[in-house]
Amino acid sequence: MRILFSAVLALALSGAAYAADKPVIAVTWDDLPAHSALPPGVTRVEVAAELLKASAEAGAPAFGFINAVQNEREPDSAPVLTMWRDAGQPLGNHTWSHQNLASLTPAQFIAEIERNEPALKALMGPEDWRWLRYPFLSEGDTAQKRLAVRAWLAANHYKIASVTMGFGDYAYNEPYARCMAKGDQPAIAELERRFLDGAAADADRARAMSHALFGKDIPYVLLMHGGAFDARMAPRLFKLYQDKGFGFTTLAEAQKHPFYKTDVEPGLPPQPTTLDGALRAKGLPVPPNPVDLTPLETLCR
Repeated sequence: MRILFSAVLALALSGAAYAADKPVIAVTWDDLPAHSALPPGVTRVEVAAELLKASAEAGAPAFGFINAVQNEREPDSAPVLTMWRDAGQPLGNHTWSHQNLASLTPAQFIAEIERNEPALKALMGPEDWRWLRYPFLSEGDTAQKRLAVRAWLAANHYKIASVTMGFGDYAYNEPYARCMAKGDQPAIAELERRFLDGAAADADRARAMSHALFGKDIPYVLLMHGGAFDARMAPRLFKLYQDKGFGFTTLAEAQKHPFYKTDVEPGLPPQPTTLDGALRAKGLPVPPNPVDLTPLETLCR
């Protein structure tokens, strides 16, 4: 299988394969207004300002997904959501408190979605906020849960925010806070290297999978998180993608592609809307994940 994938990868990454269309990414930011640990002296407002500045300078629309419970847990983070809207960027539903559907009943999970809605209505006004990003990307531990929640989403005019690109950016924010607290600059440099290398390798993997499935690029949906290290790295991350030939687009525009149809219309029978899931469904080889996050767990302990 590894040999077969190598042949597919070689074809997919050839110049001829990429000649037709410029690939595009829709960048999405989960866990607003407060994600993970902060380094000493850094505020949530500063993190959001850096993320929004980098997004504006790169021309990368920044769809944010909120857990409104954080306005209560960290009141100082509350301005973040207003800042996001003032910057002209949209917000969607990541549930009230980021619980995993696998540990809830459908009714409990739906209540989590609904409890988040007043904040979204107030922030988004007449604009479309009915996008759900599942916490932990989990649609539950049973088919029954998955279908029950999807039926509710369809009845309430929600779309599901898919993910077709992501390199575990969330895992960098805790060690970054630890390393900053210790003033360990070599370790921070190591985090930066791993972050950019992981993003590059994941982008290559996503493109190879798309080309194996379709012979071309689909619009990709990138999962990111609103953390302090993400903010530090956002300008370099966007430049990395641009240097690799990517442009940026909105979530709604990206998910017009037929690959995302059953997430945009969740009342339909669900089909795989991850690239590796689609490959498995077709009996095609799935490339190994090139990103190893385990070294981050012990950094600056």
